[in-house]
Amino acid sequence: MNHEPIFTWFLGIIILLAFVIPYIYSIRKKETETKLRLKKTKLLGQDKPFVQHPIINRSVCIGCGICVDSCPEGDVLGLLYGRSTIIHGSHCVGHGQCAANCPVGAIGVGLGDISEREDIPLLTENYETNIPGIYIVGELSGFALIRNAIEHGVTAVGRIAQNMKSHSKEMYDIVIVGAGPAGLAAALKAKELKLNYIVIDQYEPGGTILHYPRRKLTLVQRVALPLYGELKKYEYSKEELLDIWTSLIKTHTLNLQTNCKLLNVTQPNGHFSARTTEGELKTKNVILALGRRGTPNKLNIPGEETSKVMYKLIDADTFKEQNIIVVGGGDSAIEAAIGLASQQGNQVLVSYRKANFFRLKARNETNLEKMMNEKRLSVLFNSNLKEIKTKDVNIDYSGETISKPNDFVFVFSGGEVPFPILHSLGIEFGKKIIPKA
Repeated sequence: MNHEPIFTWFLGIIILLAFVIPYIYSIRKKETETKLRLKKTKLLGQDKPFVQHPIINRSVCIGCGICVDSCPEGDVLGLLYGRSTIIHGSHCVGHGQCAANCPVGAIGVGLGDISEREDIPLLTENYETNIPGIYIVGELSGFALIRNAIEHGVTAVGRIAQNMKSHSKEMYDIVIVGAGPAGLAAALKAKELKLNYIVIDQYEPGGTILHYPRRKLTLVQRVALPLYGELKKYEYSKEELLDIWTSLIKTHTLNLQTNCKLLNVTQPNGHFSARTTEGELKTKNVILALGRRGTPNKLNIPGEETSKVMYKLIDADTFKEQNIIVVGGGDSAIEAAIGLASQQGNQVLVSYRKANFFRLKARNETNLEKMMNEKRLSVLFNSNLKEIKTKDVNIDYSGETISKPNDFVFVFSGGEVPFPILHSLGIEFGKKIIPKA
């Protein structure tokens, strides 16, 4: 009797099991870890996405896990029951790598159902609001990332050019409010299309980029800028991006007015009138590229008016051997704190009024933990600054007043968002669907 076939089958089964059993064990282990992560994020309120996020078609998903591995933030997605699942939704900033790398097209990146979102304006596919001629682009639309901002600005101006029937010497074709990536991209496109435009900003050009700590790398992905060409690298430093904007403003003599704040917009006689701190601007169209940061909120405490208090960090390199307090618990505050803690001799304290951080990016959490382990940075939860003095500050910490030595205070407690202006214009938020134009 020939036992060779039986032995071959038996050997094949052993070899197969030697690979299959460890693989199944590995999958089960990862799924258990994912369940624990999801449980933790739910307890902290971090499982739900804040703005744009992956929208997963679970009936198409094959559970390959490519989307999980391709996410630059590292922990937004996970595999549960053989399907991709949002685990740490608050970490998502819309890179879109999950959608781009999914082999079966089971993922898109969008805002999902915004019917109950009072902070997301209803827009057409060209970023036009329910008021014809008023457009919202960039962060204010609910989408983060410089790449999105550039694409929004270019798309809105392209739509305006298509609708433009005539030009008038008495008014602008477009008033662009905000000189960040979205506003400047819109200006470059308007220049390219020979439209009559002006860009206004209450600060300097750069927008949100100005608030990034020095040398912070900003993921833009490949995107084309009008009159410049493609931004070919996937990451640029803050300084590189600002140099590009500055060069473009100078080379193309963009019509830009800084230190000019928008006060309101009215619509008399079929056109728009933008009232600013520098006068009135008449225009046929308005592009709002205001961002979501707004004018910084003040703490309204004694000593806040002193020169040691700042509301944005331009260059962490200029601060060394200092006792620094950073107020706030968002990514901007933590990135500033990490940047400052990285400098020689600085001791950084983060004061945050809540019990924990809720929507930090994964890399910020990692870097924060590293700095805390190295004793270069500490955090006081459930704390509020009460008074700022010359050499120290008083802090209300869990109901008790404590004193900390201090040389500088950085406040990142949000800002006066432009929603009141939008509401006064009659722009609608998450209440009904605006049909595509």
